[in-house]
Amino acid sequence: MTSILRPGPRLRFNPPQVTPAARRFIANEAGSAAVLLGATLVALIWANSPVSASYFSFWATPVRLDVGHWGLNLDLQHMVNDAAMAVFFLVLGLEISREVTAGELRDRRSITVPACGAIGGMLLPIAIYLAINHSGPAAHGWGIVMSSDTAFVLGVLALFGPRCPDQLRLFLLALAVVDDIGAIAVMAVFYTDHVRVIPLVIAAVIVGGFLVLRWLGVWRLTPYVILVLALWTAIYASGVHPTLSGVLAGLLIPATLTEEGRQREVFVFGRALVENPSAAGARLTSLAAAATVSANQRLQVWLHPWSAYFVIPAFGLANAGVSLGPSNLRMALHSPVTVGVALALVLGNAVGITAGSTLALRTGLGVLPGRVRYSHLFGGAVLAGIGFTISLFITDLAFTDPVLRDDAKIGILSGSLVAALVGAWVLRVMGERTPLCSPAGETAPSALPPLPWSAPGLGGVA
Repeated sequence: MTSILRPGPRLRFNPPQVTPAARRFIANEAGSAAVLLGATLVALIWANSPVSASYFSFWATPVRLDVGHWGLNLDLQHMVNDAAMAVFFLVLGLEISREVTAGELRDRRSITVPACGAIGGMLLPIAIYLAINHSGPAAHGWGIVMSSDTAFVLGVLALFGPRCPDQLRLFLLALAVVDDIGAIAVMAVFYTDHVRVIPLVIAAVIVGGFLVLRWLGVWRLTPYVILVLALWTAIYASGVHPTLSGVLAGLLIPATLTEEGRQREVFVFGRALVENPSAAGARLTSLAAAATVSANQRLQVWLHPWSAYFVIPAFGLANAGVSLGPSNLRMALHSPVTVGVALALVLGNAVGITAGSTLALRTGLGVLPGRVRYSHLFGGAVLAGIGFTISLFITDLAFTDPVLRDDAKIGILSGSLVAALVGAWVLRVMGERTPLCSPAGETAPSALPPLPWSAPGLGGVA
């Protein structure tokens, strides 16, 4: 029998169409990776320079805002983590809503594979971490290892250009959306200490306001933005982490397309503007055009560049600084937290995502069309071990001990670096050598190709 590692007959494929919204989101995330990497390097150099004390004192600078009897008193680091990061989580919520409404997550068979992969990529890393840190304060950091950094993952894939199938990018984007949902749920349930009831009731009323606006079909952004700010304030006062307000608001802002009548209005106002140019006509035409696009998409197009190129790099600059002196590295090398985080990120994601996705493919529960091969799937699973933004975020919530925080950060940095290098190596070396995950026109379990490890020379039978 011919080895499955040899090139087979040429097949015709109809790869899924990448929507402009998804392509724009992926491009912003990939571009953000370079800026985030630069900010991380600056933080590490600053925190290990002769003036390292200035790094920590700078981010400890108090920031206070008073409005009457109400005041906001945070240091500069938590202004980034609690306030600015709400923008990142708002964009995340908008993307989840868009994917469910008009993207990859609306098709059950398309979402099953990344969803199963995401579940495996959450459960196995947590199990590995808890196996090493099963008791004491260190055990509270199990949530650190359960989420991938979309920007860094897509940034590495961007280096491969057209050699990397678009569907692999969409698979990893959908996977990141699912495991971000899991991470958000964990933050809300397990990393919230004290809850005040009255502000939560106010937050529930504000959520009702979002639902009323949706029911009325309000398409202007201003009312939604006002409610977003009010929701952040209420959730901050409740004791729940305020960034969760961003996710909740993003899910509530409508992502559905407008009715067909709105599009006819653009034609009517546009024609009137051409025949009789005026400032009022231009404004009416502009408003009519805006009304044809969902509030979700318009807000995401406006906010995502700010989130990708400003908020996330600022977060990296504020949180990635950790002392890497010989004594710190020596202690981290023997720290169960560092070892647990690094091992869970690299091994847990590689095995968990591959196993979960393969299970969905082999049982026929889902498909992964396009030119995605098992080598791509495994390489992407290894890359998903790059856990940076949300991992650092949960580190700040999980540990109050600065030693445990530093150990976790070193584990995140080292594990993410290994995952990036190994994942890139897998994608480059294995390339097109393994079978397609879902050959064109074949979706039944019996029609799927043999797994790569059943090939001759890999322990299988010919």
